[in-house]
Amino acid sequence: MAEILVGTSGYDYAEWREVFYPPETPRGEFLEFYARAFPTVELNFSYYTLPSARRLEDMVRRTPPGFDFSIKAFRGMTHEADPDSWKETTARYRRALYPLEKAGRLGAVLLQFPSSFRYEPERRRYLDRLVAELRGLPLVAEFRGGAWQNTRVYDALRERGVGLCVTDMPDLPGLPQASDVVTADTGYIRFHGRNAGTWWSGDAAGRYDYLYSEEELAEWERRIRCMRELVRVLRIYFNNHRGGQAVVNAGMLKKLLGPPP
Repeated sequence: MAEILVGTSGYDYAEWREVFYPPETPRGEFLEFYARAFPTVELNFSYYTLPSARRLEDMVRRTPPGFDFSIKAFRGMTHEADPDSWKETTARYRRALYPLEKAGRLGAVLLQFPSSFRYEPERRRYLDRLVAELRGLPLVAEFRGGAWQNTRVYDALRERGVGLCVTDMPDLPGLPQASDVVTADTGYIRFHGRNAGTWWSGDAAGRYDYLYSEEELAEWERRIRCMRELVRVLRIYFNNHRGGQAVVNAGMLKKLLGPPP
């Protein structure tokens, strides 16, 4: 039965003071505090700027053995790929991950694609080329379009050893539905919140401003238990970071699932 690791998407939020971090905690010590409470974190700063090996090496040094990192792909690889430079950008990104690989702390590399990344031949070919450039890394793909939820995609991911990111998000036309599909030995779930009214508003803060109820999280218990039977490790991250709600819900889910077997 797989190990389940529950964490949050990001940790460096000043607004988490008092909700999670003690008020006097310097921001430079957030990671150390976070790592005492959770076994894993999903780094998302790497979406906005290419990470540096030095920064990731410092994160390894500041966290205990056994703590691992999932890391989001840079937007120049997933959202704003330049036909002339994406390969070099991807190579730079991959080189930066070496400290995590060397330390055995790289849990997953999340390739999160936007809703505009439609299920079309050109996009599928690009995804295949990107995966080839990152071969050997523990890749996970997240699609924001429901059309990607099909057997052809699942089989292609399995052939390449790429995990599928299962998501919880609003029940809106065109968005993927919640599932328990597994395509690699790493399972991956992201909870984004269910703010249907603000999802397409362009307000990222409002989109993820959501607190799950115990009943809503309980809906996932069966899926999680099914997925853990099929994988080596199951990583679950809460991306509803506004106001520390991700931390609250991560704690609720850990309680719901009970202690490790």
